[in-house]
Amino acid sequence: MKNFLLICLLLSLFSCKQSPKQPDLSHVKLDIQVLHFEKAFFGMDTNHLNKGLNALNDSFPGFSKDYLFNILGTTVDSALKDSKTFFSSYKTMYDSSQIIFSDFLPIEQEVVQGLKAVKLYYPKYPVPTKLVTFIGPINSYANIITTDAIAIGLQMYMGKNYSLYQTEMGLELYPAYISRRFDKAYIPVNCIKTIIDDMYPNKSLGKPLVEQMIEAGKRQYLLDLFLPNTADSIKTGYTQAQLDGCMKSEADIWSFFVQNNFLYESNPDQTKDYMNDGPNTPALGDASPGMIGQFVGTRIVQKWLDKKGTITPEILMQTPARQIFEESHYKPK
Repeated sequence: MKNFLLICLLLSLFSCKQSPKQPDLSHVKLDIQVLHFEKAFFGMDTNHLNKGLNALNDSFPGFSKDYLFNILGTTVDSALKDSKTFFSSYKTMYDSSQIIFSDFLPIEQEVVQGLKAVKLYYPKYPVPTKLVTFIGPINSYANIITTDAIAIGLQMYMGKNYSLYQTEMGLELYPAYISRRFDKAYIPVNCIKTIIDDMYPNKSLGKPLVEQMIEAGKRQYLLDLFLPNTADSIKTGYTQAQLDGCMKSEADIWSFFVQNNFLYESNPDQTKDYMNDGPNTPALGDASPGMIGQFVGTRIVQKWLDKKGTITPEILMQTPARQIFEESHYKPK
């Protein structure tokens, strides 16, 4: 796609969409307790590790067991040994994290605003009452939901140039197109994405490509609704240049899918290039983003919403993707 090679002269003139305005959340009551598990873990005396682990269990009931058995992947018999090994291996990362996250308040505030918006639009959803930070293995979770908390693995947000990401193991696990998003700016978005996935598990795999696109677009709509003031480049995971390229080439992108009869293709081998993360979409050129189906789906959802007017998020999420496509009459020029 030649148009992807054109760099926008004025990036600020383009955006992937107009995000919803920040709703009034002043009346939404939500008490969130912020807990920094990593400080307690790496504050233990390794000469008395058993005592330290018992203290962790007392201070972080529930989460300490999730951490040991699900995040570290240890067992009852090897907990002491594995904890000591992990402590030694990741102490340097912990020390760096205390500098990188020395001011966690802005992140905390953005996450809480997102959770308040979730509660505003979905009052029956059991919004987590705790925000827990931790440091886990590099191949472990970035965000997880526990019984009453949303937990954040700081090891996945140390900054794209962090040394561990540049090692052979780090690059094998996370190529540069992925690790460039390992920044603290992505924490609120990933927290809210985890909530959305909990509310609406993705069941679109194996469906026609256009329906997979629209389901991804629905999720982007919710993300915009819950985090309206967050940059589109952070919410989509695209670079700003990729966003601008998508907007300039929207008609060409759509023509590509139509002309190649891809809209109703359901074979995962054929659809993965358009719905999976990647450095780009091979058929559309090096400057295109991976998972470009998310962009197309978002635009179709927006077109449908423009025609329908005021629609609650529940109605949007419950409306079949095929119906949204047919009623949107999406045909960019």
